Amino acid sequence: MATDSNPPLAGPDFGTGVPLDTLPEGAPVLGHAHGEPVVLVRRGSAVFATGARCTHYGAPLEDGLVVGETLRCPWHHACFSLATGEAVGAPALNPLASYEVIRDGERVRVGGARPAPARRRPLSSPDSIVVLGSGAAGAVAVETLRREGYSGPLALVGEEPPVDRPNLSKDYLAGHAPEEWIPLRDETFYRELGVDLVVGDPGRALDVAAKVVTLESGRRLPFGALLYATGAEPIRLPIPGADRPEVHTLRTLADSRAIVARAANGRRAVVVGASFIGLEAAAALRARGVDVDVVAPERIPLARILGDQVGAFVRGLHEAQGVRFHLERKPAAIEAGAVRLDDGSALPCDFVVLGVGVRPRLGLAEAAGLPLDRGVVVDEQLRAGPGIWAAGDVARYPDPRSGKAVRVEHWVVAERMGQAAARNMLGAARAYRDVPFFWSAHYDVTLNYVGHAETTDAIEIRGSLERRDALVVYREAGRIAAVLTVGRDRASLAAEAAIERGDEAALTAALL
Repeated sequence: MATDSNPPLAGPDFGTGVPLDTLPEGAPVLGHAHGEPVVLVRRGSAVFATGARCTHYGAPLEDGLVVGETLRCPWHHACFSLATGEAVGAPALNPLASYEVIRDGERVRVGGARPAPARRRPLSSPDSIVVLGSGAAGAVAVETLRREGYSGPLALVGEEPPVDRPNLSKDYLAGHAPEEWIPLRDETFYRELGVDLVVGDPGRALDVAAKVVTLESGRRLPFGALLYATGAEPIRLPIPGADRPEVHTLRTLADSRAIVARAANGRRAVVVGASFIGLEAAAALRARGVDVDVVAPERIPLARILGDQVGAFVRGLHEAQGVRFHLERKPAAIEAGAVRLDDGSALPCDFVVLGVGVRPRLGLAEAAGLPLDRGVVVDEQLRAGPGIWAAGDVARYPDPRSGKAVRVEHWVVAERMGQAAARNMLGAARAYRDVPFFWSAHYDVTLNYVGHAETTDAIEIRGSLERRDALVVYREAGRIAAVLTVGRDRASLAAEAAIERGDEAALTAALL
């Protein structure tokens, strides 16, 4: 993902050196060296130097958090190795520059760039690997497999080349991001990586016993190991007119392009569903000058997930931008030039966007006899059966904190599951324990959410939502299950790290 800012160099010149005692323990310090922005981090007697901008969206890493031997991004929680600069936790895919640190007595200075780490040798190596699904989990899995040293045949099968899906309902749809930012990688990248990228020829059958995937074209892909990461598909309402050409879902780049094309001439839209996707689409369309009506059955948008007060706050953000809400209402039919509601009223419109949820794609898994429970059931290493793993929106995995089996539909979660599954396919045998995280943008306000609360018995708001400086605690059975922040990026990172460690005392301290 490209960024459009190159801030001027700031802070001390690390190339000439700084006193060691000016570097606080475990906190990134911004400076520059050899014409590049750099952060220094001191951990005991060791000092590390890396690039200062996250390789995902360019966030300033001096505002990030050091956790163990990693540096974490304040915006979207990407995780980098301090020692090597490697992107070890999504959503960043590219490494940071890593620099030599030279000690001159009680001073340290930054030398030249370090070479990339040597390629690893996997503990085990399947004869061949097939990844079904080119979304977040699948795309990141194939990169991780190669980074972890797998050199065998590797195929990535999907509907479209991997894209930066969160942008499809945010900056790209709003017209703030050019299309060249949207592909995660281009075809040349996969060719050079030695990945057989199969687009537009989806899987038709999965034979677990024979270890072969048959595609729609009849092509057969044998595998020694398989990652099932087929993702989810948007739901279309079973109402008259839902299949009209001016009715759009929002999942793929083609979907987003189609909505952009409608917005070029259509001046009025109805968004059905006050989901995160629906409301982000509403915000993006308002940025394009389109009048927007939102129809949803709930009394307060997002209240089931975020609570009444946060939901009302988000509604207010949209109403301040001219969005009209029709709540506790459902569409009865979509007609030429209007959406008819269940109370008999009609909302005139040029086009419609459906944001009423998604369902996991489980057809191949069901036919193949994989274990299912509203998703593909996996163990703590994301294994669904001998030689088969599942990740992303389709996977129901054991949550180490609640003890429940959960299925989480978040972009970063899918990417990190893809990373974890890839490593386990190569013998790592590590439990997936990453804390769920997502972000949602509404005009100039971003909500950051860490943890997972399927039910909530208490919600505590600290700070002020109206001043856009707040922290919201969600408790489930008395324990802190999730935390939402507005304008408190560092607190979000600290909460994530404490939940990750299972440190309730640190979590409570982080939220004060």
